[in-house]
Amino acid sequence: MTLNVVSHIDHQVKVRNVLVSVSDKTGLQELVTQLLEVNPEMMFYSTGGTYSAIRGFLGQKADACLQQVSQYTGQPETQGGLVKTLDFKIYLGILTETYNADHQRDLERTRAVPLDMVVVNLYPFRQTIAKSGVTVEEARGNIDIGGPCMIRAAAKNYLRVASVVNPEDYGMIISEMKTGGGVTSLELRFRLAQKAFLHTAAYDRMIAEYLNEQAFEDVRKCYEP
Repeated sequence: MTLNVVSHIDHQVKVRNVLVSVSDKTGLQELVTQLLEVNPEMMFYSTGGTYSAIRGFLGQKADACLQQVSQYTGQPETQGGLVKTLDFKIYLGILTETYNADHQRDLERTRAVPLDMVVVNLYPFRQTIAKSGVTVEEARGNIDIGGPCMIRAAAKNYLRVASVVNPEDYGMIISEMKTGGGVTSLELRFRLAQKAFLHTAAYDRMIAEYLNEQAFEDVRKCYEP
């Protein structure tokens, strides 16, 4: 296999399409409303409770700038939201490179859009296992799959995509975008990618350490009548 080596990018990327799926909704309203102030034509793609929260505070304005991921992909969410974002159109939109003609043809073929910012934080695994009496099955149910995948994809493609995992960074991101006319810089995207990979690494380590501490008897008891 020949690796794809990129040599031509845009250091400044206009943010037009944003994917938002967050468990921690701290600062979500401020982020979305201020992003719309920066670029009133911005489009948000969202899932589940995040979609409901955005529609709730935007009201009728949401009709023009908010779409459910399931509507965008044409695939409904599975029961309990088990699968929401693991879809070709989503990952094509995140990983596509601006100056790759094959990628652009794929976008056109699938009617996908390039996603310029991915705002994701993960299922509350730490909070779940901190609860008294939590079972291994309850912990297992709070292992996020789609979230880490999206974060890693966006962080890998820092050439074009801003991967946002921490609500504490919202203000800094908005400030740069307001100053720069609605764009993200390569430096900002690279710094966010560094944080994103640290975030997913810590999340995976936490899950691994928890599972390694469990006795198999406690696991077996979860699934016996």
